Amino acid sequence: MSVISSNKALSDLLGVDEQLTESERDLIALVRRFADDRLRPHLAQWFEEGTVPARDLAKELGALGLLGMHLDGYGCAGSTATEYGLACLEMEAADSGLRSLVSVQGSLAMKAIHAFGSEEQKQEWLPRMAAGEALGCFGLTEPDFGSDPGGMRTRATRDGDDWILNGSKMWITNGSVADVAVVWAQTDDKIRGFVVPTDTAGFEAHPIKHKMSLRASVTAELSFSDLRLPADAVLPEVKGLRGPLTCLSEARFGIVFGSIGAARDCLETAIDYAQTRTVFDKSLASYQLTQAKLADMAVELQKGILLALHLGRTKDNGGVSNEQVSVGKLNNTREAIQIARTCRTVLGANGITLDYPVIRHENNLESVLTYEGTPEVHQLIIGQALTGANAFR
Repeated sequence: MSVISSNKALSDLLGVDEQLTESERDLIALVRRFADDRLRPHLAQWFEEGTVPARDLAKELGALGLLGMHLDGYGCAGSTATEYGLACLEMEAADSGLRSLVSVQGSLAMKAIHAFGSEEQKQEWLPRMAAGEALGCFGLTEPDFGSDPGGMRTRATRDGDDWILNGSKMWITNGSVADVAVVWAQTDDKIRGFVVPTDTAGFEAHPIKHKMSLRASVTAELSFSDLRLPADAVLPEVKGLRGPLTCLSEARFGIVFGSIGAARDCLETAIDYAQTRTVFDKSLASYQLTQAKLADMAVELQKGILLALHLGRTKDNGGVSNEQVSVGKLNNTREAIQIARTCRTVLGANGITLDYPVIRHENNLESVLTYEGTPEVHQLIIGQALTGANAFR
């Protein structure tokens, strides 16, 4: 099974598929088959209606072993980082919103509990989350604090042995359908993470409507009003921004692969369309300007996949640095959205309809470009690595 494309010419351009293992090919086939059979027939409708059966899909994704798949134990598959990335690529080739469901569940909510939680927290939540029986969300971003999470206003204060949580979070994927929220809050002892069952009194989740991007995804605003938590709700193994930023790096890694999946689907669509569309008595694909567009996009797609695979192998062989993940996220999201925009021009007016996936991917990539770190944030992370100077302030 080709990671590059079902289009043989595109797949063979650099022979990247030769770098894949048998288990990676099997995983690609599994996720692509699920996307073809279960997701693609409904994506245009879900996007147009702004709905998605998140809880049903979570159980199906859990049965396939895709939730928290790169974590060990507690019902998780223990897959390699590269395998996780390839699963993200195939999910986002269907839709960025569905890849977001997988990423938020596994790389944010489950990762936080797995890396920083108590044994009791792990035993209580991770097996159910891996199976898709419980959905999680990750409360970091606030209405006024996105790129600067250290300024968050959500606060947890001690009341005897308990914690009292007050504040709000914004743009939270899975927020209004989650069973548990990992919420980050200011305390008298640095920023701390809390495991918050969403049926706790004082917890409210309000779905965000009127989105023009990630419409096949649940997005919510969370609010906490004198929400009382027991002492053991806190994640015991981390203090400060290291906790949420570690999880964000995991999610960004998935985006390095996922964004290229969306670009691949756009380019496959554009190539097929150009070969079958007749303009002035010959195919659109036979014109030099069209071939120039397709060639440039194919080159960037191949480079993006090579970069993703390199970072995956690096992560599997001992670790990948934050700035390396930023290189991948910055490059691949930036190139993916440019590919989507150019593919839209190849399709002409047909490119703006949901009869084709291109405009849906293009709209989704507007969000993927800026969430989990805007391009500017990743430029500054890379710039600091190059110069040693912190230019964030």
